[in-house]
Amino acid sequence: MRETRIYTQLPLQIGAEFELDSASAHHLLQVLRMKPGATLTLFNGDGRDYYGFMIESGRRSIKVAISDRSGEEQPPTLSINLGLGVSKGERMDFAIQKSVELGVTGITPLLTEHSVIRLSAQRRENRQEHWKRVATAACEQSGRRRLPSIVDILGLHEWLKITHQSDSTSLLLDHRAGTTLDRLGCAGATVNLLIGPEGGLSPQERELAHAAGFKAVSFGPRVLRTETAPLAAIAALQMLWGDFRGGD
Repeated sequence: MRETRIYTQLPLQIGAEFELDSASAHHLLQVLRMKPGATLTLFNGDGRDYYGFMIESGRRSIKVAISDRSGEEQPPTLSINLGLGVSKGERMDFAIQKSVELGVTGITPLLTEHSVIRLSAQRRENRQEHWKRVATAACEQSGRRRLPSIVDILGLHEWLKITHQSDSTSLLLDHRAGTTLDRLGCAGATVNLLIGPEGGLSPQERELAHAAGFKAVSFGPRVLRTETAPLAAIAALQMLWGDFRGGD
C-alpha cells in the first residue's frame, strides 16, 4: 500500500491531536477518499516522520492523532546549492521537482541576460510561493524529512557574490568546457552548481562566474536542456561524492 505523506507547518509530537489545514484536508478527503481510521505520515521539516491516523472528519476538515515517530534524518553527505536560471513555467517546475527528489539542499532561481520571462513584483511573489509548493510536494513523494530551501529570486551577480564568500566547490555547467566532473577530484562537503536558462549564460556572465571561482564542466558531447541539466548534474554529484554511493 502506498504511504500517504503530508507536510504541515504545525508542531508535531507523539500524543498530539489537531486539525489539518484545509488544502491537506481537501486532498485527503476529495482526492484520496480517506476515511476515519486511515493511517498517514506527517512531517514538518524537523527531520522526522510522525505516524498518525485520522480520528474524525467533516465535509472540509480532518482531525488526526500522532501515535509514533521515526528516527531523525541524517544531514546530507553532500550539500548541493543549485543556482538555476529562471525558465518558462513547466520547465522550471520540472527542474525544481526532480532536483528535490534527487537530494538538492537549496535552489536559488536566477535572473540572467537570456531569461525569457519578466516578472512583476506580484508575479514574482506568486512564482516563489508556487515553487515552494512544488518542492514541498516533491518531499512528500520522495520521503525527504527536511525541506530544501527555495531562496527568493536573485540576479546572477548577487548570487555569485554570496557563493564567492562560501567555503565550497563551485561548478558552472557548460557544454563548451573541456573538463568533466570525474576529473575534478574530491568536491568537498558543499557544491554550488550554476546552470543557465533556455538561452544559456552570456559570455560576460560566464566570465563573471569564472572570476567568482566557478569551474566549468561538461557532460561530454551533448547539449542538455535547462530542465535536464540540473538532474544529470545532481545525480552525477550524488554518485561521485554524495548519498548515491554505498556505505564505506
